[in-house]
Amino acid sequence: MSNSSKNVKVAIFGLGFVGLPLALSYALRGCEVIGVDVDPHLVDQLNNGITHHLEKYHDIPIQQVLKDMLAAKRFSATLDAGHALKECNNFILTIGIPVTDKGHDFSHVESCSRAVASGLKPGDLVIVRSTLIPGMTRNFVKPILEESGLKAGEDFYLAYSSERIAEGKAFDEFENMPTLVSGINEASLQKAMELMSIVTKAELVPASSFEVVESAKVMENISRDVNIAMVNEFARFTKALGIDIFEVIKVANTHKRVKLLIPGPGVGGYCIPNALHYLAPKADELGVPLKLLRTARKINEEVPAFVASLVTKNLPVPPSKAKVAALGIAMKDYSSDDRQSPALDVIKILLNSGIKVAAFDPAVPSKHAFQVDSLEAAVKDAHGIIVLAKQNGIGYNNFKLFNELMSKVGTPFIVDTKNLYNRDEVEAAGFKLESL
Repeated sequence: MSNSSKNVKVAIFGLGFVGLPLALSYALRGCEVIGVDVDPHLVDQLNNGITHHLEKYHDIPIQQVLKDMLAAKRFSATLDAGHALKECNNFILTIGIPVTDKGHDFSHVESCSRAVASGLKPGDLVIVRSTLIPGMTRNFVKPILEESGLKAGEDFYLAYSSERIAEGKAFDEFENMPTLVSGINEASLQKAMELMSIVTKAELVPASSFEVVESAKVMENISRDVNIAMVNEFARFTKALGIDIFEVIKVANTHKRVKLLIPGPGVGGYCIPNALHYLAPKADELGVPLKLLRTARKINEEVPAFVASLVTKNLPVPPSKAKVAALGIAMKDYSSDDRQSPALDVIKILLNSGIKVAAFDPAVPSKHAFQVDSLEAAVKDAHGIIVLAKQNGIGYNNFKLFNELMSKVGTPFIVDTKNLYNRDEVEAAGFKLESL
């Protein structure tokens, strides 16, 4: 515990994949942290030491970190925003903007900002750490906070800092990822950097305005969307050519100025698929068409249908009589999060074609009608397997079990979207391998 963190009280609004590890990061360093959320079930679980996140802090599972911080009385979760506002003078907002059918839902950011405004005090610091549409901190969040009767930059400090963590690496990246910071004025910037330096040991990069950091965050995510779209296009080419896209990428990346990402069943999660939709409203307002970025997003949105077609073309029976085992449904490898998962998009397409799908992913706590609780239940009587995400505890190479339980009609097949298998090994076990 550093001297700078003693007696520091922080309220984190939103206890999801960003907010919870951030809250615990401050608690680990001696701060008194109150986590605020609107979900009673989540708050109850956290106060009882329960979380399904897969984060680790120096090899200590987040579940143990949570229990330790609860026991030390350095972390608690509450539904009562008023309590947190009374007890603390540092507030970090990690509330996101859901995008559905390419429309934005600002209600969560609005209600959170209004809750903070209801108890904002002179001298308080508010840091927004959500992905926002550029201009939104200044033009949306700030006016709501000023409904408190206090003026940003004069009566309270206001800052924006993008979160840059990858799920599964949150503790490490909060500490070691260079972090962008902006303030409504210089005093707010310095106050935010002081609070953030308790956790962040990497460079804190000051920016000239909220809009610079907001735009940088969105562009960081979009750049990955474009890169993935490019390799997904390459994958269609290499498949037609009869060569392995993963080998092509491996050798291409030996060039010191080339860093291709890898293709997969699609692009999932809360950040990358939504990034264009955060930028588009401001671009439309400014009359900027974003042709390349929109094309890349369209390419990635079409990938699940292509992946599903690899299944249907290998079925030995009509779709209405077929069963497929789907292994891994998280939005990315080694995640418990299935929000906007391309795996779910693939499964939906297969189900709509009449195929029975049994999906197994021991890390994903949400329950779908097609989910099963074991590998055995997934592969029993299945005509094929589709691998949609890497996950510990699945048993992708249990060919003995596959041969025992899978359907004997036709040649069983494996559609591998994650480059898990050796073709010779799979074919020696009696399976056909279909890769991207």
